[in-house]
Amino acid sequence: MPGALKLSQEMAWPYRQEDWEFALMVGNGLVLERAGQVIGTAMSWNYGQSYASVGMIIVTGSAQGGGNGARLFDGLLEATHGRNLLLNSTEEGLALYKRRGFTAWGTVLQHQGSLAVAVTRSTRDDIRQATASDLAAIQAFDERATGMPRLPMVAALADVGNALVIERRGRIAGYAVARRFGRGYVVGPCAAESDHDARLLILAQLSKLHNQFVRIDVYAEDGLGDWLASLGLQRSGSATAMVKGQRPGAEGPAHMYALANQSFT
Repeated sequence: MPGALKLSQEMAWPYRQEDWEFALMVGNGLVLERAGQVIGTAMSWNYGQSYASVGMIIVTGSAQGGGNGARLFDGLLEATHGRNLLLNSTEEGLALYKRRGFTAWGTVLQHQGSLAVAVTRSTRDDIRQATASDLAAIQAFDERATGMPRLPMVAALADVGNALVIERRGRIAGYAVARRFGRGYVVGPCAAESDHDARLLILAQLSKLHNQFVRIDVYAEDGLGDWLASLGLQRSGSATAMVKGQRPGAEGPAHMYALANQSFT
């Protein structure tokens, strides 16, 4: 963990050691060492028997350009052999991932900033705090929204964060988690059955985070970027969403709007 943290700091990624520890708790990692020093990392998170996401792929600057990144990534591909793989790529990683059979399918927009605007949540009765008894329904909704069984991941996120749900006619129709991450807080995942409900859930989370640093990663195709910017969370970057193999499909109207982070998808 100390070596991994040093690498992410070198890349100006805002991970805390607690963020690395959480990622390892719910996933699997590889490191590349040289003379006893960690010079590269790569991680994966398995979702059922068919899918995995990969990320936190870093090689120290002094070891770049010598095939180390490809070596590390090939080790990750071997470790996840047989699964359909998802990742969100920086501009620098696109060429390597394309050579390894990944294709682009969308764009993730990173919005962040100090939440100076006091956000008021909706007073709707159907948004409420999640309870332990809601976990199975939240996990089932997440699976419909992502097309992947992410039960351990969702349970871990709900455990460390603050989870809200939308309940309609006795059933969970959406959820959102806010948790400590990086420079402040991240809002995500957020899954719902409509753009309107996703905004309600995000507003409910933001209403608790006035004057905090907040990050939200959303899919460009959903059109939430301008709305987030209007709340003071400006776009600070983007990533290319890629898949190797079959991309999972959502079931019914359930849809994932905001990511837990770009590595977990």
